[in-house]
Amino acid sequence: MSRLRNRSPELNGADLQTAEERFQQQKKLIHQQLISAMNPAALGTMEEDERRLEVRRAAEELCSQTSDLLNLSERERLITEVLDETFGLGPLEPLMRDPAITDIMINGPKTVYVEKQGRLEQRPDVTFLDDRHLIQIVQRIVGKVGRRVDETTPMVDARLPDGSRINAIIPPLALDGALVSIRRFSARPLMIKDLEDKLAMTKEMSRFLASCVTGRLNILISGGTGSGKTTLLNALSAFIPNEERVATIEDAAELRFQLRHVVRMETRPASIEGTGEVTTRDLVRNALRMRPDRIVIGECRGPEALDMLQAMNTGHEGSLTTIHANETRDAIGRLEMMVGMAGFDLPLWIIRRQIASAIHLVVQAARLSGGVRKVINISEVIGVEDNAIQLQDIFCFRQTGVDDRRVAQGSFFATGNKPKCLHRLKTAGVGLPEELFEERQLG
Repeated sequence: MSRLRNRSPELNGADLQTAEERFQQQKKLIHQQLISAMNPAALGTMEEDERRLEVRRAAEELCSQTSDLLNLSERERLITEVLDETFGLGPLEPLMRDPAITDIMINGPKTVYVEKQGRLEQRPDVTFLDDRHLIQIVQRIVGKVGRRVDETTPMVDARLPDGSRINAIIPPLALDGALVSIRRFSARPLMIKDLEDKLAMTKEMSRFLASCVTGRLNILISGGTGSGKTTLLNALSAFIPNEERVATIEDAAELRFQLRHVVRMETRPASIEGTGEVTTRDLVRNALRMRPDRIVIGECRGPEALDMLQAMNTGHEGSLTTIHANETRDAIGRLEMMVGMAGFDLPLWIIRRQIASAIHLVVQAARLSGGVRKVINISEVIGVEDNAIQLQDIFCFRQTGVDDRRVAQGSFFATGNKPKCLHRLKTAGVGLPEELFEERQLG
């Protein structure tokens, strides 16, 4: 402890009811002792690895004074968790290090769930000391990305440095303790081949979608929360030609396009004084002045829908966005509603004609029983008839039931409907054989 203040505090054992309670109490005491013994000026001159090593030595020295209370394995676990508390995210660190975990859901300090391989499971081994401890960890997380959460701003939605997305709501809005959701993303974005291997779609479906992206069709990806909309959007971006300039707009940046010429923008919430907000609609309008070939909106959820449709109809073909909806026809209905939120008193027939001329494909993603994610519909917008937007299904997934593990079972089908966009794709140099769409079961 040469660079720590010269202190040797004595740690007294507490008469705890359980071994875990004893362990947690010792961890809390050692962490407090460690913080009070730190010499910030000296530690501030060290590199990160050197700083961690110095703090580890100090923690080991403090632990050595509790040899009668902790065995060797407990001591090593305690030191690791104290380091996580000091430099990382405390009890969340083991979960954040596990690449198989895709979602972390915290319902108060004592209840933590994770999603692994599409299934939810509780983690009783991961707990926080109390709600204050949990809130401190959340504040540390969002503070690193310039956001804040406290009693005056009890809700936060932010992107973490590793690309994960966190949403938190704390008391007084959360009645039973802070509620935290962390959506994690793999280190390597999934590609179309990965989605085929995971049986999320067939080769015929991916070939059609790839041609539509390359051929500059406007695509709306629809689905519920956690259905894989962003994953699919990332995968389809691989088929955008590298010479094109793409502008992406998101609330919390999640897209990871493997392209050379991408300009990324992110919205900004209002400050504590209620000023400085930058909305998706503001960024869409600004993007139009940046000479993009395509505009990609991470999620369309409000009046920016009108600006997006206008962009698609005025020289920005090949644009993509996602929307929350349960099926492709619902997605069109939601889009109509959001255009109506733009503040212009537009007749419904004008809105529908704008949508029908702007959107070419609606792709429906879904999270089915057992956590499996699939593209369950690829529908083409074919026009307006009797003042209603008409869709035709090109490919679909038909669920037949579930297996013994409650995992959805079914098959992909080509419906037999010939896409009206085939001529446009042929003109763009990415023509497809008509045999690809013959009615049959796929895979």
